[in-house]
Amino acid sequence: MRELLELFSVFARIGLFTFGGGYAMIPLIENACVGKRGWITEEEMTRLVVLAESTPGPVAINCATYVGLKKKGFAGAVAATTGVVLPSFVILLLISFFLDSFLEIKWVASAFRGIKIAVGILILDAAVKLIRKTEKKPFPIAVLSVSFAAMLAIDFFALRISTVVLMLAAALAGLLADRIRRRAERGAPE
Repeated sequence: MRELLELFSVFARIGLFTFGGGYAMIPLIENACVGKRGWITEEEMTRLVVLAESTPGPVAINCATYVGLKKKGFAGAVAATTGVVLPSFVILLLISFFLDSFLEIKWVASAFRGIKIAVGILILDAAVKLIRKTEKKPFPIAVLSVSFAAMLAIDFFALRISTVVLMLAAALAGLLADRIRRRAERGAPE
């Protein structure tokens, strides 16, 4: 029971003090689960972020669910997921009662402008960490470069192309590269 409460508590703090959604939570999840507690390894965290982004649902919730499941099974998954979701739910519920007047308060509006900048930095930090952990081989670098260029072009030209399309294209490229590699290995003289 103590471990379930710890899972809930850790993810509730992450959920309470992180603005900007799942990507902004990634560095905090990594710090808490890899750095401080050793619940998962750095390699698992990298794979987890890729998996969490590739599956339906918010990244932070998927990460919390995985860590909880690994640590304490189904009960751990429920505890961690509830912990990461509950603070946001309660805060949004309270704000919804006073939304119109809440956003008109000058210091609240100013605080949110500052928070937007901090969220951008947290997301950039998560991206830089993932890029650093990427294998320094031609194929991963090519996928990274093409994806980055595609995202810039999509933003620059204001195209309505979902990031899911880029992820599926990258997955297809990975499958094709693996198939070509396997064929080359089978056809290579021994």
